[in-house]
Amino acid sequence: MGTKYFLYARKSTEDEERQIMSIEAQLVELEEFAKREKIEIAEKFIESKSAKKPGREIFNKMMSKVYTTKEPVGILAWHPDRLARNSVDGGQIIYCIDTEKIASLRFPTFWFEPTPQGLFMLQVAFGQSKYYSDNLSENVKRGFRQKLRRGEWCSHAPIGYTNNPKTRNIDPDETKARIIAKTFNEFKTGNYNLRTISERLGFWGLVSKTGKPLCKASIVRILTNKVYLGIIEHNGESYEGSFPAIVSKATFDKVQQVLKSRARPRHSKKSHGFPFVGLFRCGECGAMITAQHAKKTYRYYRCTKRLGRCSQSYLSEIQLVEQLKNELSKIALCEDWFDKMLAQVEIWENEAKESSHIFVQNLDNKIKLTDEKLDKLINTFLDGDVEKETYLKKKEELIETKKFLFQQKSDFGRKGNNWIEPLKKWIFSAHQAEKLAFGNDYHEMKSFVNKIGTNHQLFNKTIEWQLKIPYAILREYKKKTSEAQTRFAGRSGAFQSIKKDQSFVWSGMADSNRRPHRPERCALPDCANPRLKKYNKKEGK
Repeated sequence: MGTKYFLYARKSTEDEERQIMSIEAQLVELEEFAKREKIEIAEKFIESKSAKKPGREIFNKMMSKVYTTKEPVGILAWHPDRLARNSVDGGQIIYCIDTEKIASLRFPTFWFEPTPQGLFMLQVAFGQSKYYSDNLSENVKRGFRQKLRRGEWCSHAPIGYTNNPKTRNIDPDETKARIIAKTFNEFKTGNYNLRTISERLGFWGLVSKTGKPLCKASIVRILTNKVYLGIIEHNGESYEGSFPAIVSKATFDKVQQVLKSRARPRHSKKSHGFPFVGLFRCGECGAMITAQHAKKTYRYYRCTKRLGRCSQSYLSEIQLVEQLKNELSKIALCEDWFDKMLAQVEIWENEAKESSHIFVQNLDNKIKLTDEKLDKLINTFLDGDVEKETYLKKKEELIETKKFLFQQKSDFGRKGNNWIEPLKKWIFSAHQAEKLAFGNDYHEMKSFVNKIGTNHQLFNKTIEWQLKIPYAILREYKKKTSEAQTRFAGRSGAFQSIKKDQSFVWSGMADSNRRPHRPERCALPDCANPRLKKYNKKEGK
């Protein structure tokens, strides 16, 4: 029968948050070592207390068991400095070895044999404070391995994250994380290069330590860093991070495709920064619309004419922007509509939450009732009141019912009320159209126009495109509302001479067939209403 070992793990600090990681890492390493060396662990002793002075309770408890145990035992620890850092505790260990109370000492990082030379080296290890600094590298690597197992970031936080001293991990920065996400979303469109992305990051406040815009190599490191997916890469190996991701997998893959397509720069092409290039096609020949400078000041957009003859002429950027702003104003939500719609959506959201809560509560009640039925069925079967075949059949039905209820609850959590967030996004997007209609952010304007419509064309110096359904409905509604208001204003001008005490009574909204509520109350002259002329003659008025 082999020697039984006491496992001893210690951390110098009493801080629990710092303690947990080191103790857990020591236990993992020691258990792996024991399994590899076929060491039988009889008992574990774990404590968080400094070993500079004698008086450790757990250590004294372990040594008392060493003294009282009839058969010699062994001690397994990460390193001799875990057992003792003072002469008293170190002397106890050496004396127990001399008296054969301790048959063996095993360390994954230290070699020891119960010989005079081994005892001398052990005593030197106990007394040398410098040994800790020599062993520091191994301890750091062990901590790195454990942090990677836990999915924690091991160094300074990358751009977009911030170090959390409490959790010893990283958290998304409230502002920079949104900037990084927007950078990925803009670069995946292909409308930006590394230089323009660097300029936009500088505009948002992300610059180098010297205050200059980030270089292209830094931009590439940001766009290829998998930490924004929640993945840690260390020594060529990937680990799942326990911190939130900033960018989705689809967006990250699209950015990598764009970077790969631009790996070889095309020297024949030079970007001039025309904001609306690549958005419109020629309405006559179908070729793309390009742009060029005139007199180094003015910018014009024209057909490339690469598909044959085309009679379309130039259109200045100023005129193009005016048309874009005019079209955007047709689908823009003003502040009044924006506030009212958000208020209504909030009401619907609260109602949906209330109904969702009731629905989930009903499901929980049904699950609880099913569990109670299952317990009663088992108790009845154990009492011998139900046959085994009936019991198995009924049990299967109840388990299937319970599984179905859990599936309903899970599906409702994923799909329930999933129309509210898209509606909110559409309201904010339509409200953004108003800001763009009065602003001069041409790149943002191009991105928004590309998002809300398809089949963008330029024909006879006029832009056209097909709006997507939500925006097309909004444009038609605004158009009808505007026409109704114009029609109402034009007709109400004909009755401005009516006195306040002789009002013309209507029912409902603006009506295309206006008529008086009662003829005897009409104060219009006969010439203003030919139908009333005959009526007034009959009545003798």
